[in-house]
Amino acid sequence: MRIQQAAAALRNAAKTRKYIAPLRETYEELSIEEAYAIQRINTEQQLADGRRLVGCKVGLTSLAVQKQLGVEQPDFGMLFDHMGYGDGEAIPTSILTQPKIEAEIAFVIGRDITESNPSHVEVLGAIEYALPALEIVGSRIADWNIRIADTIADNASSCAYVLGTSPRKLSSIDLRLCGMAMERCGELVSVGAGAACLGNPVNAVVWLARTMNALGTPLKAGDLVLSGALGPMAAVSPGDVFEARINGLGSVRAVFDHDLSEARQ
Repeated sequence: MRIQQAAAALRNAAKTRKYIAPLRETYEELSIEEAYAIQRINTEQQLADGRRLVGCKVGLTSLAVQKQLGVEQPDFGMLFDHMGYGDGEAIPTSILTQPKIEAEIAFVIGRDITESNPSHVEVLGAIEYALPALEIVGSRIADWNIRIADTIADNASSCAYVLGTSPRKLSSIDLRLCGMAMERCGELVSVGAGAACLGNPVNAVVWLARTMNALGTPLKAGDLVLSGALGPMAAVSPGDVFEARINGLGSVRAVFDHDLSEARQ
């Protein structure tokens, strides 16, 4: 019963922008397994509402953030069709929930990854190309007062994402060493590199592929994977324009609309 109640509370918070107390406090001893169960309920609700799954995001890829939340592995959330925006396309801030933004490397899977416990070689062979990306994270938990169970239940604090338009084969870039710089309206707000994402963004994709296979929902051809932040996140306000440049991958821009009434339906 409390799983259903928590899922409904998150849906209502997303709809009303009346953010809720941490789930770990409202539902004592909320486990990671229960948190994923909450996430699954809301995933099924999105699908029932006509949304379409397009991939997954990996979160908690920073070792420092893992330590802060008391965990030793990443988490994941689901990506839906309505969450994606094009490079420079206006994003209505009315769809966002306490938004922050981070620069990432996105991967598009070229073939189904059906091997049990897939190896790095098998995952590398399955990746079609990489793209620069910006993920807009958001929390339905008031003041971002989250721990591991809160963010997992809240679909890994996902909100929206923007993809660049310069696909690159992995053979042409060094994912570990590629540097990242993100600016807000021309002011530098975040720097980082591929190594900040579990040592290499491919490691995040391997972890996700193994996790999804263990759950019986393997990554498939055409799936999008957001692999995790390359540097610190930055807060988002209406009218902001962010641009991230990732060495070897090009750039991507997120533009946030001033008009709060133009939410995508």
